[in-house]
Amino acid sequence: MGTVSVLVVSAAEQDHLSLSHVFSHSNWRFDRARTCAEALELLKRSGVAVVICAAELPDGGWKGLLDKLTAQPAPPPRVIVASALADDALWAEVLDCGGHDVLGMPFDPPEVIRVVSLAWRQWKHESERRGRDSGIRRIAGE
Repeated sequence: MGTVSVLVVSAAEQDHLSLSHVFSHSNWRFDRARTCAEALELLKRSGVAVVICAAELPDGGWKGLLDKLTAQPAPPPRVIVASALADDALWAEVLDCGGHDVLGMPFDPPEVIRVVSLAWRQWKHESERRGRDSGIRRIAGE
């Protein structure tokens, strides 16, 4: 399956601790950021497939981060929004804006594993597809 790389963006230490515990039973790579700016700097230096982003951050929110990530030419990380107010309206908004899913808080470990695994598989599939497509364009001389 490969190594799942996850970035958790939250100002709340409890979110980092909770997700660290969930991911401790896996071989997943887990990075942390407390602000959008910190997350963007970290994302420039490392290949992250999945971002779990708190709905509200000190320097913005999930929408601003998602906008910046989806503007990337390479397959952008899949963004999962975490909120204590996770409801159908937030879920629809996240999907409409290009996000992957919503996780309710407090975190339910099996649900976190399920949602992150699916997001990673979709990111990996898109990465592989883009690699095949670019190889085909090179062969075709485009």
